Amino acid sequence: MFQFPGGEVEKILVSACLLGAPVRYDGRAKTLDDVLLSTWRAEGRLISLCPEIAAGLPTPRAPAEIAPGATADDVLRGRRSIYDCDGVDMTADFINGAALALQVAQDHSCRFALLTDGSPSCGSTRVYSGDFNGQSHAGEGVVAARLRAAGVRVFAQHQISALARALEDAENSAS
Repeated sequence: MFQFPGGEVEKILVSACLLGAPVRYDGRAKTLDDVLLSTWRAEGRLISLCPEIAAGLPTPRAPAEIAPGATADDVLRGRRSIYDCDGVDMTADFINGAALALQVAQDHSCRFALLTDGSPSCGSTRVYSGDFNGQSHAGEGVVAARLRAAGVRVFAQHQISALARALEDAENSAS
C-alpha cells in the first residue's frame, strides 16, 4: 500500500450510496458489496459523498435526468438543464453538487473516484435518456464530467477492478 509522505494513503472519492448510505432519489442505497471496497475502507482510503445531498436535496426526492439529447458538458456550460420527473428545473442543485464534489476531491487530494453509473450526477459511462422511460445511453453525469475535467480518474461501480489496477499503477509509479 502506497503512502504519501506523512503517512497518508491515496484517497478515493466514492458515491455514498455505494457504501450503503440510503441517499438515492428513492431513499435507498445501491450498496456495492466488493472485497476491494472493504479493503480500501479498512485502509482509510474512502471519502464518501452524495453530491445531491451535499447540495441540499432531500431523500427521497423526485427522480431527475439530464434533458433529452443533452450532455453533462451542455449542462455545466449553461446550455441545457436537468429536470425532475415533474418538470422542475434542478440544474442549479446538480451543478452545485458537482462543484461540492470537486471541492471535496481536491480537499482530500483524491485522484480517483468510484461513482454510481446512470445518475445525472455520478454516471460515468451511461445516463438515463431524459424521457423518464427507463432507457439509458452512453454518457456521463455532471459530477463525473466536472471531476474528469479537473484530472480525477472516474470509474463506475462495475469498473472497480479497473480502478484497482489504476490505483496500483499510480502507487507503483510514485514509489
